[in-house]
Amino acid sequence: MKTSRSVTRRHLPTSPFKRPPALVFDEYASGELVTHDKYGLGRVLEVEHHAVVIDFGPHKMRITEPYARLFKL
Repeated sequence: MKTSRSVTRRHLPTSPFKRPPALVFDEYASGELVTHDKYGLGRVLEVEHHAVVIDFGPHKMRITEPYARLFKL
């Protein structure tokens, strides 16, 4: 028995259905206050191409996109 795989399907221009929305990531800037579900309150120290470095007090974390559990305050 074969297992099903998640396949990204190509959108045809002649399709009557809408194109799936593109993923939009939040933009962060140095010095912003953020909160994380696991680590709590923190301040953005550095913004990289696909990641942010955040100071959560006792430790610093590098969090990569998508920022699923990270929210701006």
